[in-house]
Amino acid sequence: MKISVVSSAYNEQDNIEELYRRVKEQFEKLKPNYEYEQIVLDNASTDGTLNKLKEIASKDKNFKIIVNTRNFGHIRSPYYGILQAQGDAVIYMASDLQDPPELIPDFIKKWEEGNKAVFAQKNKSEEMFFLFLIRKAYYKILSLTTDTGADLTQNATGFGLYDGEIVKKLREINDPYPYLRGIVSELGYQKAVVSFKQPLRKRGITKNNLYSLYDNAMIGFTNHSKVPLRLAAFLGFAFSIVSFILGIVYLILKLVFWYRYPAGMTPAVIGIFFLGSVQLFFLGVTGEYIGMILTQVMKRPLVIEKERINF
Repeated sequence: MKISVVSSAYNEQDNIEELYRRVKEQFEKLKPNYEYEQIVLDNASTDGTLNKLKEIASKDKNFKIIVNTRNFGHIRSPYYGILQAQGDAVIYMASDLQDPPELIPDFIKKWEEGNKAVFAQKNKSEEMFFLFLIRKAYYKILSLTTDTGADLTQNATGFGLYDGEIVKKLREINDPYPYLRGIVSELGYQKAVVSFKQPLRKRGITKNNLYSLYDNAMIGFTNHSKVPLRLAAFLGFAFSIVSFILGIVYLILKLVFWYRYPAGMTPAVIGIFFLGSVQLFFLGVTGEYIGMILTQVMKRPLVIEKERINF
């Protein structure tokens, strides 16, 4: 049986060699039952990452490289790598070592038990407590609001194992901007979880910033929930009724108690700013859905390759 291990890297020169070593150590323990290939996609790194990748690949034919023409991001690049894998199962993990390779035997054990997908569930983390709570709240809200019927695994980032049958389905779907863990959950295959505590990044600089985290969060919502759109419609209807009632009440008060309610613009200004802010918020939400539709319609390739090594 062959297992493919896929990672995507951008400026990870300080982590690549350790990632390679730790993955290899796990499969040394799994011999002779399993052979493996390790695929790393380089997102046009500007440091010494590519040189280190090529050095490893020259010594180990199981180590394969796909070099992208530019940085295609933390969503498209790893997904593309999964589609290129030829193993009976594919394990995806980040190259920053915050996804411990030591979980590989646990994934395979769950897979051998008949599970087609095995998600690493991050129940604890050494990252900032406040940030960890925000992530947990996001997964909880997404799970509660999804209306596609998918059983989304909470606190799962995509780190895990995917059976070759799932990978085959992913190739057929051909999603240009995928939400991997959501798509896999929607397929409905039997799945399992392996809990772990996520370590801090020890070397290098994280590539996740506020925008990338927001981007990933909105992909989850726009792909698996129409609740924000429906909430906009419901609240718009409710606010229109409330505004109409308040307008009638204020008109009556002005007519009956005109001497107590002198003319002024304060209520009108407050109402305009409040309703305007609500409208702008839901226009933004609607824009996210339209943007996702545009991405799907344009059908641009996930990545463009510059070269391959050891394939």
